[in-house]
Amino acid sequence: MELRTLRYFVAVAEELHFGRAAARLHMSQPPLSRAVRGLETEIGARLFERSPAGVALTPVGAVLLDEARALLDQADRLRVRVATAAGAGVLTVGLLGDSADPGVRRLARAYRERHPGVEIRIRETDLTDPTCGLHAGAVDIALTRAPFDETGLVVRELRDDPVGALLRTDDPLAGRESLKLADLADRRWFRFPEGTDRLWQSYWNGAEVREGPVVRAVQECRQAVLWNGTVGMTLSDHAPGDGLMVVPVEDMPPSRVVLAWKEREADGNPLLRSFVRVATEAYGAA
Repeated sequence: MELRTLRYFVAVAEELHFGRAAARLHMSQPPLSRAVRGLETEIGARLFERSPAGVALTPVGAVLLDEARALLDQADRLRVRVATAAGAGVLTVGLLGDSADPGVRRLARAYRERHPGVEIRIRETDLTDPTCGLHAGAVDIALTRAPFDETGLVVRELRDDPVGALLRTDDPLAGRESLKLADLADRRWFRFPEGTDRLWQSYWNGAEVREGPVVRAVQECRQAVLWNGTVGMTLSDHAPGDGLMVVPVEDMPPSRVVLAWKEREADGNPLLRSFVRVATEAYGAA
């Protein structure tokens, strides 16, 4: 039973869709289907129930999924220990100025426990680069927020967070229980510099072209609101600071916390694969 075949099986089991699993593995669907059928033949039992609606794990498949994950994790631990002993145990992680997130703290603790000999180098970026230097090759993997240009990248969602409007406490809208984007249509918004990722800019501007001060960091967003009465979107559970408050916006989609890395980079990098696995566990993602 080859590790590569087990990776194929786990991808299908997690996606419950051969097409999505094939895309995740950067391969076409027919060889993936053949590999899974070959594994079923080797085991002597069906791993998936196939139907026009998709696939579902059989009881045998559920058992194999637990065992395969454990085996792949152990194989990566072995490779990481060897890489560390050889002086190559370094992983550069990009963070989007969100290191106060409790998920980041859980991940850091879990990864230290799993791989105490690995050196994690952190590159924290401001709000103008949601890939945290990934496209430029400055980091191995980014723990960031979507949406952004995903060309050439693999993106794995970990969590989504509700978003609201950041307002001064004396703002006429501050007393509302909730808002809609239309309530903020005639206001000045904080916005990001020219050249910032188009999808990222559009999301935080509520899919509209806005006028207002240019900001680069979370603190600059808060100060723009505090000093000028500007508005903009922020995470609902972030403490806004004195003089500010957050009002939920009903028609604003949640902000997605994601991992992102370059296509095929994980294939030859056990440190990266292990980071993805530990992060998925730390954030409770499926």
